[in-house]
Amino acid sequence: MSTQSQRATGPAASGESGGGRDRIDPLGGDGPNWLTRILRRYFNPSAGTIAGAIVAAMVLGAVIVALFDEDVIAAAGYFFARPGDFFSAFGSAFGSFFTAFIRGSIFDWTQDSTTQAIRPIMETLTRSVPLIIAGLAIAVSFTSGLFNIGVQGQLIIGATVAGFIGFHFQMPVVVHVLVAVLGAILGGALWGLIPGLLKSRLNANEVIVTIMLNSVALFLLQYLLTTRTFMGEGGYPGKSQKIAATAGLPKLFGSDFRLHWGLVIAILAAVAVWWLLKRSTFGFEIRAAGANPRAARTAGVNVPRTLMLTLVISGALAGLAGTAPVLGTEKVITNGVAGSLGFDAITVALLGKNSPLGVVLAGLLFGALNAGGALMQSSAGIPVDIVQITQAIIVLLIAASESIRYRRERRAVAARSASATVTEGAAA
Repeated sequence: MSTQSQRATGPAASGESGGGRDRIDPLGGDGPNWLTRILRRYFNPSAGTIAGAIVAAMVLGAVIVALFDEDVIAAAGYFFARPGDFFSAFGSAFGSFFTAFIRGSIFDWTQDSTTQAIRPIMETLTRSVPLIIAGLAIAVSFTSGLFNIGVQGQLIIGATVAGFIGFHFQMPVVVHVLVAVLGAILGGALWGLIPGLLKSRLNANEVIVTIMLNSVALFLLQYLLTTRTFMGEGGYPGKSQKIAATAGLPKLFGSDFRLHWGLVIAILAAVAVWWLLKRSTFGFEIRAAGANPRAARTAGVNVPRTLMLTLVISGALAGLAGTAPVLGTEKVITNGVAGSLGFDAITVALLGKNSPLGVVLAGLLFGALNAGGALMQSSAGIPVDIVQITQAIIVLLIAASESIRYRRERRAVAARSASATVTEGAAA
């Protein structure tokens, strides 16, 4: 076996960062893809970095809330006269951030009934479903060295197809929901096939192509929601007909909660992605193509075909994520059906380090943040925007810490190289 073939089966091919190895163009170019190297670095942070970023972001979010609290601002006006009032108000506002977060996302101990008390955790699970599935879509693509920004558009197409099948056709109960889900998967896969073909045939940049396809998908949806087919009789632009009851995802714990069978689908999707990446032959080809395309090609991997199919699988998962809002919670298609799910999924994959288990845990965290934000605003008067601020701080802290570590490693490598040169010169 050649040296390059050995690399294809080494640690880099198993999904590790590759120690900053240059990314070889999958179609034969030899130049390093510095953008992929940087993104790979940021998408493989250490567990300590992730945990530290989450804790620091939560603390900073609480500090921001406390600093802009009305009682804190008022107490700051006479700080030197009665500093105790300021610290008391600050501590109360600081603690209210975490109290409201727990009550809104895990358990609300102020409620009288058990149903109301456990509603927050159910809402967290509900909101995490599309984030988990869309995060898996990002993780699959990035394992192959591709950065699929088009999850947002693929999710829109999947939701559109699922919703159309849901309200336009009449089928038996189980058959209808299965056909709608399969339609969403197929729609997302076909939307992922477009950048896949352009990447494999023409070496087009998947970042640019998928970003443009996001806009195409959004404008296509906006147009469809002005047609009589989607609006139905008596409807209005921007909102489709309601899907049939037979096409909706059943509730997991009755009508008291919004949690539906999408959670089971998300868990099954995570298991399937784990098996695909870690146990299947094609998963090995995905990891090899992402770690070192030239070595993978030497080992007999059809790299262009692998990258194309990877984007198709990623698109299929993104389309599947679109079933959560349409078939699970909203039951209709709207212009904002995808929200920011496709872009939030990038952060979910980043926190999950592109591993299925990590993506599930990160999706639950973001689901908790989104669920807790509603109660933060209603009960504690905390702006819901603090959720987006907290998420952004997490990403910035991870990027900053990885940049600092990268610079330190580069300096250490340069120092060792200089020392070796001096030693060789002295020996000569």
